[in-house]
Amino acid sequence: MDLIGTILWPLKWVVSAILVGFHWIFESLGMDASAGITWVLSIIFLTFVVRAALIPIFVRQIKSQRRMLEVAPQLKKIQDKYKGKKDQFSREAMSRETMALYKETGTNPLSSCLPLLIQMPIFFSLYSVLHEAQINKTGIGLLSSDLAKSFGNASLFGAPLHETFTNAGGWEVRVIAGVMIVVMTASQFITQLQLVAKNMSPETKESPMYRQQKMMLYILPLVFVISGLSFPLGVMFYWLASNVWTMAQQYFVIRSMPTPGSEAALAREARLAKKAQRRGTPATAGVLTEAGTGASVAEVEARVTTQRQQPVGKNRAKKNGKTK
Repeated sequence: MDLIGTILWPLKWVVSAILVGFHWIFESLGMDASAGITWVLSIIFLTFVVRAALIPIFVRQIKSQRRMLEVAPQLKKIQDKYKGKKDQFSREAMSRETMALYKETGTNPLSSCLPLLIQMPIFFSLYSVLHEAQINKTGIGLLSSDLAKSFGNASLFGAPLHETFTNAGGWEVRVIAGVMIVVMTASQFITQLQLVAKNMSPETKESPMYRQQKMMLYILPLVFVISGLSFPLGVMFYWLASNVWTMAQQYFVIRSMPTPGSEAALAREARLAKKAQRRGTPATAGVLTEAGTGASVAEVEARVTTQRQQPVGKNRAKKNGKTK
């Protein structure tokens, strides 16, 4: 066993145990133990368990991203200050000021990558478990040799789960893989579009971070297209389920905990104001919780008042002026 295999062995054992556990549950419910749909459902529920376990880390990522968005204007000022200066003294000064800003605000640009870095070993472990079970027919952990052979020989709608788009032996694999690649690409695009279009403040949209996020909007889907051609169907089901989870999770976060000043935040304030109005309470009472996201109570009240202010006609304005 190589070094990477040794490091991933505990994760591979846990992954295989969860996979076998869900397979046993579906078999107990009367499903065919060797059927492809049984193994696909086991992979999907394994994905849900992994993503649910990563929720606390995802929350930390959201908080880190919020802090990064808050310091983006200050970071841009530092970059503009040393723009065009390529001497070593200027570069070192810019680096010191940038690090001082991160330390002062408690931000860390690498924190947003933490969930991805943690999920990658899990993904490689899953890929190793599925690949070895499908190709070598060997068992890992609780995945016995018999179960590994059952998984390796399983097929869905006539498409073996161990085959890829590029080495498919029949048209069934290419059809299913092609559909999954399209859905995976679309879900990734929608997920990134939600972030760029609705959950960024106007200040952030003027910073370099926005341009980077906009580039990722088109780059990440291409990654899924290229990678999807060489992954076995079993692994692709994990990836698809993970993408759908991410899209739903981000939709919930943007709707309930949007970035202050973003389009999503204003939309949430409007919803809360309407809800408060239906209940007969003051309009600002329903949106005071927005202050916890970074905006002050006065700012929230001002925005809501502006949103609810009705236009006044000229005749009415003259009439009010005479009355006064």
